[in-house]
Amino acid sequence: MQRTDQSKKSRMANLISNIFYAVISCLTLPNSATLYAARAKSNHKLLFVFGDSLFDPGNNIYLDPTEHIPSYFYPYGMSLKNHSTGRFSDGLVVPDYIALSAKLHIIPPFLKPNSNFVDGASFASAGAGALEIHANAMNLKMQITNLMRVLKSMTENLGHREARNLIKGSVYLFSLGGDDYFNFATNYPNATDVEMENFVSLVIGNLTKGLKDIYAAGGRKFAFQNVAPIGCLPMMKQTYNLKPSQCAQKPLQLAREHNNALSNALEKLESNLKGFKYSIFDYFTEIGNMIDNPSKYGFKVGKVACCGSGAYRGSDCGTEPYELCNNPNEYVFFDGGHTTQHTNFRLSQLMWNGKANVTWPYNVHQLFQLP
Repeated sequence: MQRTDQSKKSRMANLISNIFYAVISCLTLPNSATLYAARAKSNHKLLFVFGDSLFDPGNNIYLDPTEHIPSYFYPYGMSLKNHSTGRFSDGLVVPDYIALSAKLHIIPPFLKPNSNFVDGASFASAGAGALEIHANAMNLKMQITNLMRVLKSMTENLGHREARNLIKGSVYLFSLGGDDYFNFATNYPNATDVEMENFVSLVIGNLTKGLKDIYAAGGRKFAFQNVAPIGCLPMMKQTYNLKPSQCAQKPLQLAREHNNALSNALEKLESNLKGFKYSIFDYFTEIGNMIDNPSKYGFKVGKVACCGSGAYRGSDCGTEPYELCNNPNEYVFFDGGHTTQHTNFRLSQLMWNGKANVTWPYNVHQLFQLP
């Protein structure tokens, strides 16, 4: 049994090393109309990523180069040979692994100069929400505006018919809402149930509008990671001075209500929009299970972060003074709100080929296979 575990760790280490070089190589590919055409003719599927810091591959530094963003500095990126990329992790994030599972290059940040978008683009931006909550982040509206620029370029390169087929076959992957609810819970700690319900409706309304805009542009296949049990994250346990077994209840309630509303909204869109297909990954349940039962998933620590300060290492990762664990692979969380590369790998596997109780009505692999 021990030998098998060591073998798995060895394979994982080799995979990480190979992925690191894939990250670098994918950002130096030539930007070419010929490559777009090849993708279209081979029935190639692209991946477009939207979201917040859980999915951000490093967009924010290009919004304001003068801003100090910890994720561009050690110890972020420590598992990528200390190559900090702007990802809020010790290494890669979930969309990176989804792209590799789909046999794509790792999807580059939209804002990175000279990026190549023939396999897709990531618009995810740390601090982003379905609403406009942070000035130095691309909110959902801005992310979709930038998507439209990519789709316009694709159409100009390929012509309307081939571009339409490529846009239709692409997958649009989302992780949004967490920052909206962090912001709301912080600013309105005494919100009533009705006020929370109204805020969830506002978030879902903005998200639904964005999906309809992408649908109108030709998108048909949408994948979602729902909102985490945000009241149970290390940063929230620390902020609310909670015991390890406790969670902040109002943020947790907001997450539950959002996830129920998201599921209902997507069912409605599927009924009303011809050809609309979707996948929901139950991040809320799966990351909650990892927090409460880390050993079941191959981790040692679920409730304390690898990097940071405070009782749960829930804050200030990368800002002196902070503590840093020896092996991020043993931890579910790298910092107070973001998962380790190893956790992201495990989550991506569940999203890619999870069963119906984890990912529904399709997993992401099935979504890619749909015409």
